[in-house]
Amino acid sequence: MAQAAAMAHIADLAEYVATSPSSYHAAASAAKRLDAVGFTGLNEADAWNLGPGSYYVVRDGAIIAWVQPEEATATSGFHILGAHTDSPGFKLKPKPTTGSNGWWQAGVEVYGGPLLNSWLDRELVLAGRLVLKDGSEHLAQTEPILRIPQLAIHLDRQVNEGLTLDKQTHTNPIFGSGDLADADILAVLAASAGVDPAQVAGYDILTAPAQRGEVFGHGKDFFASGRLDNLTSVHAGIIALVDHSRKPSGQHIAMLAAFDHEELGSSSRSGACGPFLEELINRIQASLGAGVEDRARALANSVCLSADAGHAVHPNYPERHDPANRPQVNAGPLLKINANQRYATDAVGAAAFANWCERAGVPYQEFVSNNRVPCGSTIGPLTATRLGIRTLDVGVALLSMHSAREMCGVDDPWYLSKVTREFFGA
Repeated sequence: MAQAAAMAHIADLAEYVATSPSSYHAAASAAKRLDAVGFTGLNEADAWNLGPGSYYVVRDGAIIAWVQPEEATATSGFHILGAHTDSPGFKLKPKPTTGSNGWWQAGVEVYGGPLLNSWLDRELVLAGRLVLKDGSEHLAQTEPILRIPQLAIHLDRQVNEGLTLDKQTHTNPIFGSGDLADADILAVLAASAGVDPAQVAGYDILTAPAQRGEVFGHGKDFFASGRLDNLTSVHAGIIALVDHSRKPSGQHIAMLAAFDHEELGSSSRSGACGPFLEELINRIQASLGAGVEDRARALANSVCLSADAGHAVHPNYPERHDPANRPQVNAGPLLKINANQRYATDAVGAAAFANWCERAGVPYQEFVSNNRVPCGSTIGPLTATRLGIRTLDVGVALLSMHSAREMCGVDDPWYLSKVTREFFGA
């Protein structure tokens, strides 16, 4: 049975996921939480007059927040929790209202690497941002209106021998029926945002499962939800940073950097390959009067905890995992290691993480891939390469990663938040 504190954390995580059906909502929901506890939101286009305090900046679907203590100097390092706000799914195409044979459908494009079959026969919402002709941005989220229906077994007797989905013809969801001339998916989105559909000039809209997260299993040990990769890490970072802001310690600057577009490779203005984090660090250092020498010393004193989901050992496919390193749910966050630097963890980072976990009273477990199974990657190596700061990769263990509905242990997101709090205060 999970501890009461872990159950409270999971309930709050479920609420955060529910308010974050897209990366744009995830950033806005994080900003709302930070506003509520006194963080100051900054506009990148304004001149900044920084001093000790708590701040955040939203860029598209990404958010960076930090706590600058009274003791910060020009050579103060940064303790950064790196995460990402986006998840695999489907994105609305241009000319999105389609259909055939009396069905209204939404034209979508595959976003990232979803487990396509997991999106079948689920009620879905559309969510993201609308941009009007005047340049204003508006968050939009529909009711559950979409479904990608699977072909009945009577019409495909071999389906249980292997399901093959054509990404173009088999994944367009239905949202209504009747005369196609009466259908307009953009009008539905505009109504959800309370704007005139004639004024919509651009949009970034994605699908999301409508079902809320739920605790389940014997002893209520498990949690199932969409977008656990990687809102578990974003949420843990928010909780830890807010807690740290109430009583900052040390000279270093604690920071949460939640990027967008990790599922696509991070190459965007709001992704980890972009300049967002570096630009903010430069502006913070400038406010502290840092010169070239100071900047180099500060980065040498910095560390990034790249937090992204990892794989728990699967009971039905144990051969896909390393025979010696077999992570379990509710056994603590993963320390992710890869000889080919798909994860950025090195021995120094591993030792530091062990110390933070010990001080936080949190167990942890090592993860490494089976040599026959190619390893994914994270923002960790990207951040290490771009900034040159020591970086290590960690994360919550999941089953069904990239499914429309993933699962984790109830304790593990809470454990991650606890060690992140220790990391911010270390």
